[in-house]
Amino acid sequence: MKLAEALQERADINRRMEQLRVRLIRNATVQEGEKPAEDPNELIKELDDCSARLEELMTRINKTNSMTSVDGKTLTELIAKRDALTFKVSIYRSFLNEASNLASRATRNEIKILSTVNVRKLQKQVDDMSRDLRLTDNALQQANWTVDLL
Repeated sequence: MKLAEALQERADINRRMEQLRVRLIRNATVQEGEKPAEDPNELIKELDDCSARLEELMTRINKTNSMTSVDGKTLTELIAKRDALTFKVSIYRSFLNEASNLASRATRNEIKILSTVNVRKLQKQVDDMSRDLRLTDNALQQANWTVDLL
């Protein structure tokens, strides 16, 4: 099994467990004399099976990520870099959006709004970070489809 397949299965199991949670809650109580729409014990058994498989996949995915290197960095390091860059770029973009939003004045007496930073220079930095983020994500995606799950 390739790493990407394990990641997809993990996502499927997470969705399945969320569905089971909702179904269990719906079948937790019934009116006296009625039967639940689904047997909670069967749902619990399915949840336990999903949980065991999820634990196994997460262990194997984490092991694979920590033991597989791409360009001298483990997949774990690349994931951390991607996640940090994604967050950082998002904040920079929000900041630049605000810094670029200079209100126009209708008359000379209105308050003039100025940017506190060089927007053009900062935008170049964001573009460079975005390129680095894209390349990092591409390296991760390529590894996901070529690396066998440990």
